[in-house]
Amino acid sequence: VDNCYGEFVETQEPCALGADLCAGSLIKNAGGGICPSGAYVAGKKELVERVAERVTAPGLGSHVGPSLGFNRQIAQGLFLAPHVVSEAMKGAVFAAKMLEMAGCKCEPRFDDPRGDIVQSVAFPDEKQMVNFCKNVQSCSPVDSFVSPEPWDMPGYDAQVVMAAGAFVQGASIEFSADGPVKPPYLVYMQGGLVFEQVKLAVMQAVSGMLEKT
Repeated sequence: VDNCYGEFVETQEPCALGADLCAGSLIKNAGGGICPSGAYVAGKKELVERVAERVTAPGLGSHVGPSLGFNRQIAQGLFLAPHVVSEAMKGAVFAAKMLEMAGCKCEPRFDDPRGDIVQSVAFPDEKQMVNFCKNVQSCSPVDSFVSPEPWDMPGYDAQVVMAAGAFVQGASIEFSADGPVKPPYLVYMQGGLVFEQVKLAVMQAVSGMLEKT
């Protein structure tokens, strides 16, 4: 099972419900916003060891391998991860309620059960979609001065707008938002190391939307 975006969201993980093996990224939920790189596998012992042998070599398995020099960050990230995920979840619920009140369609809705940290928001038009991403970027701790613009990206049939002022590039447990600029103008929002950052960005975006109506 690919467990990216799902760790610590619910009270049980896939392996507790019968999955033989699950895997995820340490720059997403499980890294707690601290781990700079890496991934994990968990599940049945013999299967985890088979994965380790594929990564290293048969007979060596998990007995050798690079630590990349940040074992402390991995351990600290795992320790903080449940709390950090709860902050991201609070941000997603708040965003869903506020943006729904502002006229957007949100999935899941603020009171729906959740299995991951991703919040999708459908905006009425391209301008509001892009402006929301600009607000996310402006409330970021890194590169807050940058103004995201739609651009061509390999693998997409439409331009994409992305906002992610993160300490670790690609770390989607940090607050980010992105989506293809075409109907229904969906933005996929995720993460947030602290609830207050998400709250500020959403309030700023909704305030701008209401001023223009």
